[in-house]
Amino acid sequence: MSEFYLKGDHVVGNYRSHALALSLADEFQSLVLELLAKRQGVSGGKAGSMHLSVPSKNMMWTSAIVGTGVPIATGIAEALKRESEENLVSVMFGDGAIEEGFPTVAYCQKGREKTYSEYYRTRRNSSGRVTRGMVDKAIVLDSFNDVMEPNFQQQMRDRNVVYVPNRSFTSYSPIESIENDFRVPIFGSRNMLRMEERTEEQDYYWILDKAGLPYPESIDNPEDIDCLVIVKLHHAQKKLERGFFTCSSHDEYVEKSESLLKEGIIDQESLDGARIERYVIGPVFNLNFFYSPLEEEMPKLELLGVDWRFESSLDGHVRLPAPQQLTMPAHQQIPEMTVVGHNTATIRESLLESAFELGEKFIDASKEHYDPGIIGPFCLQTCIDKDMNYYIYDVAPRLGGGTNVHVNVGHPYGNATWRKPMSSGRRIAMEIRRAVEQDRLDEVLT
Repeated sequence: MSEFYLKGDHVVGNYRSHALALSLADEFQSLVLELLAKRQGVSGGKAGSMHLSVPSKNMMWTSAIVGTGVPIATGIAEALKRESEENLVSVMFGDGAIEEGFPTVAYCQKGREKTYSEYYRTRRNSSGRVTRGMVDKAIVLDSFNDVMEPNFQQQMRDRNVVYVPNRSFTSYSPIESIENDFRVPIFGSRNMLRMEERTEEQDYYWILDKAGLPYPESIDNPEDIDCLVIVKLHHAQKKLERGFFTCSSHDEYVEKSESLLKEGIIDQESLDGARIERYVIGPVFNLNFFYSPLEEEMPKLELLGVDWRFESSLDGHVRLPAPQQLTMPAHQQIPEMTVVGHNTATIRESLLESAFELGEKFIDASKEHYDPGIIGPFCLQTCIDKDMNYYIYDVAPRLGGGTNVHVNVGHPYGNATWRKPMSSGRRIAMEIRRAVEQDRLDEVLT
């Protein structure tokens, strides 16, 4: 930049504009001394790192508030104009000054890319503001697991990608590869993704127990079934879906499991390793939380939103009268529980404080057993019984699928906290930008 700089020109940068100052400073030593707040520094040690300036080259002191360089530069330009000076004023500002988001890259599987490459492709105006869509670039892969290929990882690093994991990531890619071979910064807790696997000794039930959080009681032996239970196992054909079923006795367990085995919906190996737990009768709510390690003045835990889900073919069954359900052929009588959508929800005001208590206990346990603990979004999937008691039946130590319900418009809880539409995606972008501005990326990326 210095080669284009003329005497009398002014520059207003972002705070901690080290690269800009380096391009303007006459001596590297004086710049380093300024960063150390030494008297011999380029600003006499008064600006330091955060408000770095180069007075000799009219690089003005910078502000820590995003976007404030623009009005400062405008004021300087107006002053020069009034003095009939023909010098220029340059101002540096990032994307955060015009919107919360970052340029986005979507990695899509071939045959499923049009949603992101066409229908939700972004259009930006001359100032860079998004006027339509949400995906700047869609990368098409033959398989989702291709992101593990070294060349794709290098492309991500070249783009300075911060990867936001979801359930599909851990379903299509081996956990061991994510932990050890995926050399791209992940927003959130990389070492906690493993707990979602029910085959792990330290699964989410393990940490719920360590945290002293309520969850449905398990039954080890099918012969001990003496009430309504749910049997949790994987679907044999739809590898990412559930082969769950309910029963209230050992005889019913045998009858339903044999029917599902015969139909190929479940397999014997999954059945042998299934978790059987007492069925909690009540509505289900996904509590979508956000934990900020960067927050220093307000509570670090936020409740961004609540959602509930639609399941096929279960939701189709409950729309039918009981007599009609009994007339179904055998292969239709046992409903499947495949999640096909979510809807936004609110919970009773008196239950809100208890929800926060659940979140705080989970955070404390995560810090104790999964250093540094949970980072960013996480979801506690709960059921509330008739006595207003929560039971946690699933945990997502990442961005939950149900957060789709508050894309763009936000959610009453997140909106109330931040006084503007606050989706999980926007909240993540805010946290990353804050980490960049405070030079604390290592606290939110793993």
